[in-house]
Amino acid sequence: MPQKEPAALVTGGRQGIGRAIADRLARDGWRVVVADREPPQDSGTFPHRFVKADVGEEAAVRQLIGDIAEREGRLDGLVCNAGFMIRKPIEDLSLDEWNAVIATNLTSTFLLARGAAGLLRQTRGAILTIASTRAHQSEPHTESYAASKGGLLALTHALAVSLGPLIRVNCISPGWIDTRGGPLSEEDHAQHPAGRVGRPEDVAGLAAWLLGPESGFVTGAEFLTDGGMTRKMIYAE
Repeated sequence: MPQKEPAALVTGGRQGIGRAIADRLARDGWRVVVADREPPQDSGTFPHRFVKADVGEEAAVRQLIGDIAEREGRLDGLVCNAGFMIRKPIEDLSLDEWNAVIATNLTSTFLLARGAAGLLRQTRGAILTIASTRAHQSEPHTESYAASKGGLLALTHALAVSLGPLIRVNCISPGWIDTRGGPLSEEDHAQHPAGRVGRPEDVAGLAAWLLGPESGFVTGAEFLTDGGMTRKMIYAE
């Protein structure tokens, strides 16, 4: 039997931004399933149902969605947060490394959205993708990561058009988010127009709003969460 409380799946949720989103949703009354390739370090006290899964693999996603359908009986929110970076000069970047980044960061969202669409339609649910400001700007040697995040941004608005009106799909593109707890310098904070480096909770608060009913007229949108850095003109002195 489906439970009354809304249910969310957060991929890459054992730490960092994904963990903050999972924790925030739980405080708001959601039942949260976290999927990750590795178990959380605090597995003995981890407050969410954890499923070990590589969401870049089709069979793993099929099993994950089937497990949620059986145990939760519903799905109201899908947070596609899983991702990683390989920083390497392009001449040294192997095709296997490129494919691994694309699979986890981009293909996983296609697999998850395809697999979860039926459950999400039943609840008029929402999908949230976590891209990056690197969809718009880059540092050297980040080609696979930038390509995956740019593709994720485009996939977001494509899904919004295809899955609407029953399913809304939006994207958060974080900038510098301190997921490790510093140390940070005064200069690190001061360079941001907002006056500080971001925190995982900054993304989690926005995520909760985008997954909830108050954002019912918002779909296909990207939300830059970067303290204003992508709007700041920087010149060499």
